[in-house]
Amino acid sequence: MSYVDEVYKYVVEKNPAQPEFHQAVKEVLESLRVVIEANEDEYRKSAFLERLVTPERQILFRVPWVDDKGQVQVNNGFRVQFNSAIGPYKGGLRFHPSVNLGIIKFLGFEQVFKNSLTGLPIGGGKGGSDFDPKGKSDREVMAFCQSFMTELYRHIGADTDVPAGDIGVGGREIGYLYGQYKRIKDVYEGVLTGKGLTYGGSLARTEATGYGLLYLTQEMLKCNGIDIKGKTVVVSGSGNVAIYAIQKAQQMGAKVVTCCDSTGWIYDPEGIDVALLKEVKEVKRARLTEYAAKRSSAQYHEGKGVWTVKCDIALPCATQNELDLEDAKTLVKNGVIAVCEGANMPTTLDATKYFQENKVFFVCGKASNAGGVATSALEMSQNSERLSWTFEEVDSKLQNIMINIFHNLDDAAKKYGVEGNYVAGANIAGFLKVADAMKAQGIV
Repeated sequence: MSYVDEVYKYVVEKNPAQPEFHQAVKEVLESLRVVIEANEDEYRKSAFLERLVTPERQILFRVPWVDDKGQVQVNNGFRVQFNSAIGPYKGGLRFHPSVNLGIIKFLGFEQVFKNSLTGLPIGGGKGGSDFDPKGKSDREVMAFCQSFMTELYRHIGADTDVPAGDIGVGGREIGYLYGQYKRIKDVYEGVLTGKGLTYGGSLARTEATGYGLLYLTQEMLKCNGIDIKGKTVVVSGSGNVAIYAIQKAQQMGAKVVTCCDSTGWIYDPEGIDVALLKEVKEVKRARLTEYAAKRSSAQYHEGKGVWTVKCDIALPCATQNELDLEDAKTLVKNGVIAVCEGANMPTTLDATKYFQENKVFFVCGKASNAGGVATSALEMSQNSERLSWTFEEVDSKLQNIMINIFHNLDDAAKKYGVEGNYVAGANIAGFLKVADAMKAQGIV
């Protein structure tokens, strides 16, 4: 049995009932096979892959808080500090009922390579809770966030671990978390990113993941002789990433005709009205039925169906494993030419393979959605310098980072004989930097 196969078996045995983590590890290890097998004895002797797939630290804790009725509620809190070889742990906090240790580990593992690809000095981590902010009052969200940070604060710091937002954690939550950290530690430091502009946040951070997705998508298409202008795009999700991906795609001259939330989806053949979508989702925090009610060209459908719409480009921006093999077959049948992930691992492994077999340009999330964490790292830089850059400065740096990510993964794919396989290229390019740092620092 090869070393790669041994380690994947080890991961499954050591981490039972964590299918998302197994999936993330399998995708990366398969891509790295060509690198590892060239020096298999050396990697095996130092248990290199075992160290790579094992978090440096896993923190699990209880989060008690009091709801508006005076009832005490208890949630689970997580922080997985996966790899600090190239910098302090960096990765978001996710508040969602589906959160468990396996999901946090999959996200943290992906973050290691994503952060490496940015070229910035940040390691990989992830955290969160099974708390659901939906339907909670501001006071309840504050009570939860303060309790959560009362435990988490001892494990993080500007040079140790710098969390950010993710699903369920936006500006409101980051504000409450930061206030409690500052209250307990009595220091004003860049320990969280995604902060408000009045207390250390960065311009363009809100837009960064969605914008970055389109900067990379546009560069990939351009390098393959395709203009994004005039193309029809389908987007899943209606959160932060989806909204700003839609906005940037339409600024580039494409037409985005779909978005969705957890109950249904919108098809708008005239193109999604971003201002209306923001009003419904960011201001009212309402369902997409309200979008359809206010826009005569829009059709609302319950359930899942975004991937049935004929398009040139598909951008999954919602959650893990939302695009399966049947969806991939439908998209290919309808003529899709490119799929770039805006969420973390939104495409199943068999769907990814189907796209690649059918010559669809496919870029995985650790590369294409790295704009968010890249701009978080830029926020860290601004905090360290006690400076605030203009929107244009941050956006320009973001654009350059995303263009460089594409060329780095493209070059890695060509160098290791898998030209056109952008998943392998991303995993190899991300791995090589982390591997060099780990080797240099010894067995730690």
